[in-house]
Amino acid sequence: MRSVRWLLLTATLLLLAGCGTAPAAQPAAPSAAWPTYHADAARTGYSPGTPPLGRLTRAWVSPRLDGKIYAEPLAEGGRVFVVTENDTVYALSLRTGHVVWRTHLGSPVPRSTLPCGDINPTGITGTPVLDPATGTLYAVGFLRPYRHYLYALSSSDGKVLWRRRVDPAGSHPQVEQQRAALAMAHDRVYVAYGGLAGDCGPYHGWVVGVPAVGKGKAVSYRVPTRREGGLWAPSGPAVDAAGNLFVATGNGSARHRYDQGDSVLKLSPKLQLLSSFAPRHWALLNRTDRDLGSTGPALLGNHLLFQIGKQGVGYLLSTRRLGGIGGYLFRAPVCAAAFGGTAWDPPYLYVPCVNGLAALRVGPGATFRVVWRGPAFRAGPPVVAGGAVWTVNLARGILMALGMRHGQVRTQVHLGPTVPFTTPAVAGSRIVVATGQHAVALAGA
Repeated sequence: MRSVRWLLLTATLLLLAGCGTAPAAQPAAPSAAWPTYHADAARTGYSPGTPPLGRLTRAWVSPRLDGKIYAEPLAEGGRVFVVTENDTVYALSLRTGHVVWRTHLGSPVPRSTLPCGDINPTGITGTPVLDPATGTLYAVGFLRPYRHYLYALSSSDGKVLWRRRVDPAGSHPQVEQQRAALAMAHDRVYVAYGGLAGDCGPYHGWVVGVPAVGKGKAVSYRVPTRREGGLWAPSGPAVDAAGNLFVATGNGSARHRYDQGDSVLKLSPKLQLLSSFAPRHWALLNRTDRDLGSTGPALLGNHLLFQIGKQGVGYLLSTRRLGGIGGYLFRAPVCAAAFGGTAWDPPYLYVPCVNGLAALRVGPGATFRVVWRGPAFRAGPPVVAGGAVWTVNLARGILMALGMRHGQVRTQVHLGPTVPFTTPAVAGSRIVVATGQHAVALAGA
């Protein structure tokens, strides 16, 4: 018998969808594309072509999918791509929300077989990446017994083009979690790993780079901690125009000798370490589990990078050379703590904090200041579209639109239960967001 909770959720979603009536939204713009986490390799989360959305109306609610959705939806070619923790990839019609195709990749890993963690089961957690030039969607599935595979699928029909195991040599897949969004640059797909919730076992932060054609030598980089140092922020690596990767690590195990825990790392396309940054008090951050890498790096242009972590202190760094220990350009307190990924629409940077969204104005001379703080709620990673900043109130399952200049609430829509780090995607004139086992599309009235 279905639980009362499931029935209530279903009823809420049916009401939002109009109880089966024809979708109210107009056809999506043909240019609607959101091919990677927060739209681009720099992770800006900005959609410049979206018209003002105003008051939102329902467009559609997808059918109930076969597992929870932790990854950000992607969009391209009139379709929305959604992945589940049951190791299934879906293509939905952007116009109607109907399932166009569905590809099940294998059996996910039950939580009961893992030493710790907070996802049950674990299948596809990290946001995939789409290559519109070849029509290929790349996703990493965690399959029984404990193996991570990178899959290349045709975005037109869901056919698996190839798969390749991407557990690096010497790793312990049972305690490595692939939560970070995939990245693509210079004909490689990059996969980053961190640990499970609870920090159990001998895990390390890893990045693996695989040729986009599936064949050829893989490259990898391991954070040189005795253990820990995970790359777990949902936004994943940020990539510059030269193909260099920027990643942020969580706490390492070292207490005295620097081990690249709680750091920002710059890696070459072949994953060689080029430079690093860590706060002077990195050892204290290690000891107290105050991960600098609870968000991914944000590339702001003009050779600037922004990083913030659990301590709530923001840093501006030079992407030319990150600065070593204590070598920041500017630092200042921002909020209580930040998680996930930021959004950037110059000169404003929007930061998802546990006590609300914070807006920073990045000024000349590599400085920033907080210009507003939104209402106090645990904010999911924001995106910018249609003249507003969009974020999810994670505690209450509400999509919020805030004014870009002053942070006033413009509109809000109840979604229902959400998972940690839920973030919207933008597809033409629609906002698409996951809730439980459904994707929901909203459009401006």
